Amino acid sequence: MKKDGSLGFKEKVSYGLGAVGKDMVYMLSASYVLYYFQDILGVNAAAMGVILLAARIFDAFNDPIMGLLVAKTKTKMGKFRPWLLIGTLTNAVILYLMFAAPPSLNAGGMVAYAACTYILWGVTYTMMDIPYWSMIPAFTKGGKEREGLTTLARSCAGVGSAIVQILTMIAVKSIGRALNPEGALDKQIELTGFKYFTLIVAVLFIVFIVITVINIKEESTVEMQSASVKDMFKALLKNDQAIAIVIAIVLINCSIYLTSNLVIYFFKYDFGGGEWQNAYTLFTTFGGGTQILAIMLLYPFLRYTLKLSNTKIFYVALGGAILGYVALLCLAFTNMANVYLLFIPGFFIFAANGVLSTLTTVFLANTCDYGLLKNGRSDESVIFSMQTFVVKLASGVAVFVAGIALQIFKLKKDDADIISGFDYSSAVSESSKIGLRMTMTIIPVIGLFVAILWFKKKYILTDAKIEEISNELKAKSLSEN
Repeated sequence: MKKDGSLGFKEKVSYGLGAVGKDMVYMLSASYVLYYFQDILGVNAAAMGVILLAARIFDAFNDPIMGLLVAKTKTKMGKFRPWLLIGTLTNAVILYLMFAAPPSLNAGGMVAYAACTYILWGVTYTMMDIPYWSMIPAFTKGGKEREGLTTLARSCAGVGSAIVQILTMIAVKSIGRALNPEGALDKQIELTGFKYFTLIVAVLFIVFIVITVINIKEESTVEMQSASVKDMFKALLKNDQAIAIVIAIVLINCSIYLTSNLVIYFFKYDFGGGEWQNAYTLFTTFGGGTQILAIMLLYPFLRYTLKLSNTKIFYVALGGAILGYVALLCLAFTNMANVYLLFIPGFFIFAANGVLSTLTTVFLANTCDYGLLKNGRSDESVIFSMQTFVVKLASGVAVFVAGIALQIFKLKKDDADIISGFDYSSAVSESSKIGLRMTMTIIPVIGLFVAILWFKKKYILTDAKIEEISNELKAKSLSEN
């Protein structure tokens, strides 16, 4: 902390490291838990879809409860840091247990194990995630410092996600081969690799959060607003524009999350090859980089250089994503010998996702001003809590659909004696591959197209309308003073 009370370099780095650690953990669970239990351990895909959907719904409703508990906490360490530390330690342990499942369990036991560990993982992640973001007002002075720290943390979170996206499958393969004898079965290599890679991620997570807890001091007692589920829906019903954006978020996220859950199966069972992990890693590395650059460069270019309105950028992004999905479907029916060709549709999809993640936040902020003018209250905390709620809900729906699709198309290795380097695409029927391609492209196109129609019909907060609302609010404020 500097002499004037502002944040120093140490505090900023410490808080950013916490974001890196927690999003490494989140990405590992979000991207690989379905693959781990369904493809490696053989849990029924439909059962996994139901488990993950139920856990996500429970987790979404658990957020407000956890927020209330944090808000009522009073300790010498403050109200945020104790929960941050407790949540991190328990979440790291459960994450490790989740990816260290005993392979000797029978089918029913494995389903129960997956359900228990995943639900507990979601509860303990919420236990540390809510205080992490909610504690910002407790050690910042507000204004630009607070905005700058939030931006830094979001960027660091993106780095944490990208690290896991890039390293996971390569690390799993390398660790698994190093710790198993030559010629070991592919299943054993992946089981060992996931177990010890997860241990590394869990340890880093604890270390990074401990650094955050040690170096960040809660300087004042801050009142934390926590919105109940009832408050969320009550605020929504009074704000038609918030409803419009929330439904658009659900449609967009369901579409994109469906593809992100199935892309690993696409590379393993369709793109194929004995070293499919290398192609998958290249693609996810490119995608993660594209998404970050879209947030940092593409959106500002469209907005401030080309001077496009946010609504036009929204249509451009959705149109680009649809174009990317169509191109991906077309390329999937070619030889697909070169992974770099998949970068073409990948660019449009990942770039659109980055721009849309920025736009939905902007649009939600606009609905707060609209609500202030229409209803006399902006409900910022309630509306932004709803964003987390619906994103988790959409994630659950997407993974449920992915699980059903995997069950229908039987995309799972049936042989227990497959050794490393086996080309799985040779063991999957052409009809299964076609089903996978159509599920991960056509369903998202339909979802995004419906989002365009819904947005065009319901959303009225254009740039001109926002300026008009802003002027009215200023005039109203002046007249009251």
